Amino acid sequence: MTDGRTTLTPRSILAATSGNVLEWYDFTVYGFLAPTLAALFFPSTDKLASLLSAFAVLAVGYAARPIGSVIFGHIGDRVGRKAALMISVLVMGGGSLAIAALPTYEQIGVAAAVLLVLVRIVQGISVAGEYTASGVLLVEQAKEGRKALTGAWVAFAMMWGCVLGSAVPAGFNSILTTEQMTEWGWRLPFLLGGVVAVFSAILRRSLTETLIDKDSEEGASPVWQSIRDHSGLIGQMVLLLIPTSVVYFVIYVYAVSYLSSEPGFTSADALDITTANLIVMAIFIPICGLAADRFGLRAVFLSGAIGTLVLALPCWWLMHRDDMMQVFIGQLGLTLASTAGWALSITALTLMAPALLRCSSVALGYNICLALFGGTTPMVATYLVNRTGDDYAPVYYILFAVLLSLPVIWRLPKLISRMSA
Repeated sequence: MTDGRTTLTPRSILAATSGNVLEWYDFTVYGFLAPTLAALFFPSTDKLASLLSAFAVLAVGYAARPIGSVIFGHIGDRVGRKAALMISVLVMGGGSLAIAALPTYEQIGVAAAVLLVLVRIVQGISVAGEYTASGVLLVEQAKEGRKALTGAWVAFAMMWGCVLGSAVPAGFNSILTTEQMTEWGWRLPFLLGGVVAVFSAILRRSLTETLIDKDSEEGASPVWQSIRDHSGLIGQMVLLLIPTSVVYFVIYVYAVSYLSSEPGFTSADALDITTANLIVMAIFIPICGLAADRFGLRAVFLSGAIGTLVLALPCWWLMHRDDMMQVFIGQLGLTLASTAGWALSITALTLMAPALLRCSSVALGYNICLALFGGTTPMVATYLVNRTGDDYAPVYYILFAVLLSLPVIWRLPKLISRMSA
């Protein structure tokens, strides 16, 4: 089995989590620039159709993640966690640079949209091993009584990637005119993503590898073993993560596009509100990790789920007001309620997973959930609102997602103890 006796240092934690900054920076930038990218790569007289096309490309990137789970799960379980992390961050960074250099529809026609889709697919494959491999490596090597906090640093880094992904476009929107942003300014955030990738790869050269037991089934794919022997467990991982995925993409991707189109709100206003709340989430993530180490994963997960059920409707109502402070408070309520899910996800999945198949099973559970319920959420929310005429349709989707996860949250101690027995 894997050996977690290695001593973690702050540099090791920084190196392992740095790629998550890039992963979520890039996907957040894409989500926030979706209206601009829609006009540049999917021009249409119907703005809704154009925006849906841009969100569909976001969904395609997430749909490719299960493929990445197969590739990087195998690398992580058979070659090593470090190798998976080095490859994933370099491919992801290369994709960011490619997007920064892409010609638009006006320059090469429909080929521009095809190229954008292909790049997002490659990035989706590459990031499938990023969040999970880094989290598995850290949680395996963490001391007993500090595993939840250690795993929370992965989500902490992820949130700072989201903060940067929100703040950087907001900054460029503030200093560039709308015409400059549309003409060339949108490329700059993706260019910076390539710089982050290089920085992360340099840091990761010094990572200490988790030792891997070679007595496992050498001839069998660890992904196939995970599916064959632990498909039920992988399904429960998906259910556990559904509300975390849905809430994030509703309030931080869909809502930004929604707010930007409302009278009295600009794209800069929407990004400012979102950036502030992402910073709040980043600050509270380590607190949730500490709480879980003290009171247990189930208790903290459950508090977040119940908080979401109670706050979803009133917070969504506030987010539809025409006052920026009310919108901020509404998003803040849902942010705080969903923080526990992000903070504890990777620790819970790692402890639930069989030791010899951790990278594969965790990658499958996490990426299948993101593919089905993460990247698709902005598109689903946009469709539901326009189909039903009910602005509250997305919040009903959130409530349904939370209810699906509650039975798994309740069974967390049993699921974890089964694997540690």
